[in-house]
Amino acid sequence: SHGNKEVFSCRGILLAVQWFWDRGHKDITVFVPSWRKEQPRPDVLITDQYILRELEKKKILVFTPSRRVGGKRVVCYDDRFIVKLAHESDGIVVSNDTYRDLQNERPEWKKFIEERLLMYSFVNDK
Repeated sequence: SHGNKEVFSCRGILLAVQWFWDRGHKDITVFVPSWRKEQPRPDVLITDQYILRELEKKKILVFTPSRRVGGKRVVCYDDRFIVKLAHESDGIVVSNDTYRDLQNERPEWKKFIEERLLMYSFVNDK
């Protein structure tokens, strides 16, 4: 949302990480599909890709798997990675996704998502 739905803004990820880091939260994991490492296409713009690599080097960012099959990109369902890690580590999920499908998948995830989902908004760089 930092890129106003026009571009995928890696700076928005960095701003979010920094916001939590500055408040003492050091165990932060960001999940990003691995295809975001690729050269951006004109219809899928991405800015400041170097930030993703820097966060990966610091072990803050994890790329979720994807592959090409018959020329088409096949991505994993990264929502499951996100909710599973947050649930197992007694963390929170920062997302505007409601994970409705995962709430119905596992009863313990339903309560967790209801209580531990932190939705957000960007106002410029805040």
